[in-house]
Amino acid sequence: MSAVLKPKSKLIVCDGNEAAAWAVAAARVEMVAVYPITPQSSLVEYLAKFVADGRLAAELVDAEGEHSVLSVLQGACLAGARTYTASCGPGVAFMFEPYVRTPGLRLPIVMGIVTRDLLTPQSVWGGQQDAMSVREAGWIQVYCESVQEVLDTTIMAYKIAEHRDVMLPVNVCHDGNYLSFGAARVELPDQAEVDAFLGEKDVNWHVALDPRRPMAVDPLTGGAVGSGPATFVRYRKGECSAMQNALSVITEVHEEWGRRFGRTHAPLVERYRMQDADYALVTIGSMTGAAKDAVDAARERGEKVGLLKVKTYRPFPVQAVAAALAQVKAAGVVDRSVSFGWNCGPLFQDVIGALYHAPRRVAAMSFIGGLAGADITTGHFDEAIRRVAELAQGAAAGGTVWLNEKD
Repeated sequence: MSAVLKPKSKLIVCDGNEAAAWAVAAARVEMVAVYPITPQSSLVEYLAKFVADGRLAAELVDAEGEHSVLSVLQGACLAGARTYTASCGPGVAFMFEPYVRTPGLRLPIVMGIVTRDLLTPQSVWGGQQDAMSVREAGWIQVYCESVQEVLDTTIMAYKIAEHRDVMLPVNVCHDGNYLSFGAARVELPDQAEVDAFLGEKDVNWHVALDPRRPMAVDPLTGGAVGSGPATFVRYRKGECSAMQNALSVITEVHEEWGRRFGRTHAPLVERYRMQDADYALVTIGSMTGAAKDAVDAARERGEKVGLLKVKTYRPFPVQAVAAALAQVKAAGVVDRSVSFGWNCGPLFQDVIGALYHAPRRVAAMSFIGGLAGADITTGHFDEAIRRVAELAQGAAAGGTVWLNEKD
């Protein structure tokens, strides 16, 4: 990221939740619906304060629950409004019905997920199980490493979601506790520059409830009644095509952001010290900072290890991951959530799927850490690097490694 402050920019110190709220204000969102839940609560409190102080000229709906939150935003988005909400954990579970309906309606809603582990046993601490549990619902999902990335990515999410070739909802995910409450210095972009970056909102060609132009929304399709299965197939195929279109749109939007604001974020994946790496770690979210420190220390010891950070998780950047790992002999994928069906991490599943497209075999193993707010330290990453180095030298991968099991 650039260290040069633009003349019209402003530096503040804030946590990830406040950074997301500043981004919503900068995007000139018109409708915000909220229901507080730990560790997301302060985010919507900041939004309410911004509305009360006049920083955000939006209608704020304090709904009776998360199901209503997303239902309210669906109506507002259908009427052409730019909308936002945030949730996590049981809140995401409670809004599941309207959540899975949103991408099928092709509504460009932006929603923050302040990630936490799901119930049960009871936990209100950080993890990524909530977001990972809805990874196949049809939303675009991006994961942030830093507080600055939360702010920048939330603004960019509107340009991605509202793009004519995409028109899908976006989840901007940032880790509960570590980013939600972790404070850092961030650069607030100038409002005029954000306005120029986002441009005029133009979604009325797709959704705009207007009595002068009646239209049917979500008509019955498929089966023996309705318009037939071909219509349903056309909708599903269109959603999948839009998800693939999003890969290039996400890249283009990030490149434009870098040109305008002087701060660059890897759009799909970030390669760190991968040029001559023999083996690599693969990370997602805020754990990446500690992993980079561990990689740096290992490099000083003469170990040829690199790191690949996955930022865009849905759609999964198959070709980018395969290309980045093509040169290594082994990869260790570190997840902050679990895939119950495969006894590993969900990111690990996707990485080994992508490696099918690599020009040669790359051995891989799964690590799980950071559940229920546990810290993944450089010591944990040192252990992961040691095991992946052995894997690169021909050792068996073995089963999933649970990094915090003895902490």
